[in-house]
Amino acid sequence: MRSLVLSLCSVALAAAATTPQPTFYKDVLPVLQKNCQTCHRPGEAAPMAFLSYEEARPWAKAIKTAVVTKKMPPWYADPHYGKFSNDRSLSQAEVDTLVAWADTGAKAGNPKDAPKPLDWVEGWRIGNPDMVLTMPVAFDVPASGTIDYQYIIVPTGFTEDKYVQMAEARPGDRTVVHHIIAFIREPGNPWLKDAKIGVPFVPREQERQADGRGNGEQKREGGGGGGGVGFGGDFLAGYAPGTLPDVLKPGQAKLVKAGSDIVLQMHYTADGKTHTDISRVGMVFATQKPTERVLTLAAANPKFAIPPGDSNYRVDAKITLQDDSTLIDLLPHMHFRGKDFEYRVTYPSGEKETLLNVPNYDFNWQLTYELTKPKLLPKGTVIECTAHFDNSVNNKFNPDATKEVHWGEQTWEEMMIGFFDVSVPMDKTAMDLMRPKSQPKPATTGGPGH
Repeated sequence: MRSLVLSLCSVALAAAATTPQPTFYKDVLPVLQKNCQTCHRPGEAAPMAFLSYEEARPWAKAIKTAVVTKKMPPWYADPHYGKFSNDRSLSQAEVDTLVAWADTGAKAGNPKDAPKPLDWVEGWRIGNPDMVLTMPVAFDVPASGTIDYQYIIVPTGFTEDKYVQMAEARPGDRTVVHHIIAFIREPGNPWLKDAKIGVPFVPREQERQADGRGNGEQKREGGGGGGGVGFGGDFLAGYAPGTLPDVLKPGQAKLVKAGSDIVLQMHYTADGKTHTDISRVGMVFATQKPTERVLTLAAANPKFAIPPGDSNYRVDAKITLQDDSTLIDLLPHMHFRGKDFEYRVTYPSGEKETLLNVPNYDFNWQLTYELTKPKLLPKGTVIECTAHFDNSVNNKFNPDATKEVHWGEQTWEEMMIGFFDVSVPMDKTAMDLMRPKSQPKPATTGGPGH
């Protein structure tokens, strides 16, 4: 018996010795390229780069911890609802590879086994832009105090309509730029008519709130009523913690009409030091005229009062679509007290479906969830959203659990917005989806909302 046990042990040890241990170049680098290097490279949000063995090796144990706890890569969709083409979560095999690499000495291996390096363009995630619009004047960010949203009008100079397939907003100083939204202000639109071109401008309260405008945040955010969100213009691009630029499919584009301006909504936050920011927006144009226009809509509810200490306060919003469209993606948005968020749809047939459930919302990662298979939303479809907020002391991000919380622009206030992108024929507008056919359009249209 003893000889049998020793024999079995010898076989097991021999098998372990011959089992190939993962190496960086052959096994780990492909995983990092696919799931991590978008952020983990110079000039991006991550604090360290993972482009080379020398860069990644010191972080081997931290990488193991991050993937085992599912802290990285950030992805919060409940897998029971919906399928998403940009799902960044790792497979179990990928997790096992990273863990085994860290546990076996984080070996480099043979550089000849490495995949071809990805062709990253430093400073941009959309590649080299066809056009870059830059703030004409730097904004001086004070060391302290609450900073009102700044609006900056940048003319495009377009003499013909442009079709934008990719757009990206880039902060000049990430330490103080909380978010950027680039709006498209078409010719003749009186929104922000009192603002000087290129000069930071704080709108009057009545102008910000007219037709639901204002209170914008993240990639696309606003203070519309229960049905939708209104602005002075359609959304082109945005930046906020954790966001990635939208890359539209061939045949789809954002329309920027000739003579349009881009209005930058800038949200700065003081950090105890003075800063200077010059942010910009890059665009990549479609190589052929598209057949579908992409629009941003939202179900939002600005009328809530979260009681002090409430750990599970519910807020609902819904929107009824007034024309046919095709759903492309979903982007839930709340602030520090946001706890969870769910999208549901009721089709005109009465059929119901849960589109997305985010059971553990994280304000630090503003993620867009792109549908693997876009969904047709016939006229009369209802999009409903439900969010819960944690205003208790158990929420480690809560600025103050003793305060009643209302809708507001600053992060210590709250928002409840369920954004979603749809595609429509090129001749359709957001108003076609938001306003009943029997209701006449206003003389000048704002953005998606009413």
